[in-house]
Amino acid sequence: MSIFKKIKQTIALMREVDLDALGKISEKIDLPEVMAAVGELDDRQLQGLMKMLKSQSKKGQHKLPPIDGDFYDLSLKLSDEQRELQLEVRQFMEKEVKPIANKYWNKAEFPFEIIPKMAELNICGMAYKGIGSRDESFLMEGIVAMELARIDVSISTFFGVHSGLAMGSIYLCGSDSQKEEWLPKMQKMELIGAFGLTEPDVGSAVAGGLGTTCRQEGDEWVLNGQKKWIGNATFADVTVIWARDEETNRVKGFLVRKGNPGFKAEKMEDKMALRTVQNALIMLTDCRIPESDRLQKCDSFKDTAKVLKMTRAAVAWQAVGCSRGAYESALKYTKKREQFGRPIAAFQLIQNHLVEMVANLTAMQTLCFRLSEMQDQGIMTDEHASLAKVFCSMRTRDVVSRAREVMGGNGILLEYDVARFVADAEAIYSYEGTKEINSLIVGRAITGYSAFVS
Repeated sequence: MSIFKKIKQTIALMREVDLDALGKISEKIDLPEVMAAVGELDDRQLQGLMKMLKSQSKKGQHKLPPIDGDFYDLSLKLSDEQRELQLEVRQFMEKEVKPIANKYWNKAEFPFEIIPKMAELNICGMAYKGIGSRDESFLMEGIVAMELARIDVSISTFFGVHSGLAMGSIYLCGSDSQKEEWLPKMQKMELIGAFGLTEPDVGSAVAGGLGTTCRQEGDEWVLNGQKKWIGNATFADVTVIWARDEETNRVKGFLVRKGNPGFKAEKMEDKMALRTVQNALIMLTDCRIPESDRLQKCDSFKDTAKVLKMTRAAVAWQAVGCSRGAYESALKYTKKREQFGRPIAAFQLIQNHLVEMVANLTAMQTLCFRLSEMQDQGIMTDEHASLAKVFCSMRTRDVVSRAREVMGGNGILLEYDVARFVADAEAIYSYEGTKEINSLIVGRAITGYSAFVS
């Protein structure tokens, strides 16, 4: 091969790389001298140079895979209608909530303006038959919980309290007339609900005895006591209050309407997690409730437990959403953030963290998917739900921790979202039954021995 042919080929290849870059190079180096040096290369050396230049030309064209936390493509198991609903909820969260999530979380305020827009999705009470929800399955209830938490765990919690705990209490324990009065308007989010079970001195031990009491006086019930950590209670139109009957010592449920005398909800301040959720300390002082507002199908804590069992799977899905949001945010960051001349996603240690994260996330997703299938089939037990809550809340802690780690110092800034997921994961770890309590439920099922303190 002649020197002129070599130079011609080399120049043509360099032009393919980037003409602008070549022009800038010519300002700094003597191209004729370079061409002369190229002409002295033998065939092996020239082929090596051309290979290197081709590699450089393709570098800018490298197509990266999409950022998607559904590594095992579980969405393919959904029907077309279910997939459409999932994507609509995702679009709503991306468009309406994500731009304001950090602002409201930081201010510890709630974005009431999103409620009418969320109502248009028609997703409240999805697991309850015959109330007009867009889909009637526990699976889609879980998918929706995940999509909400993927952007903002606080909004997912607000929704879960309203649609799951409050509506679920009326659906499972209310009379037909109570269902007719409350559920249609709650399903449309015209009325918002809260759920008051936990107390200042009674959390995990609620089954052993509530401090809040009720006593019947004619056609009324008189409630006294306190409730703590009650989400939505500062603005809810109705709060389900669980109290111990002074006469029978059995647990009963009551629908306490907004503005009822003797009911006071005080906003809890200075939280490090779920700051957007308006948790309240409730004080009940000779709060009189008509018999017509007592949940007619509740006469023991076993009835309360039915509500918790039904909603615990959705909390596991929230953990999936929190993890997915953190993982996808971290993956996006590592593809853009460059150190030592290349994206940090190209480094081995970063990839190891990302693989650990997607492995945990995939295990959580597949577990919850199967759990919701069992719930729809009517074969889910307490221990099934508890295992999901235990595993997913633990793995979420690991995922958000690794997400923060790969982002370095930026991981603690709200603008990158992961810091919020890290904090909110701590709330998921504790509510709807702590890791220890749910572990004992599973332990009892697999050993046949109860390790609960009696």
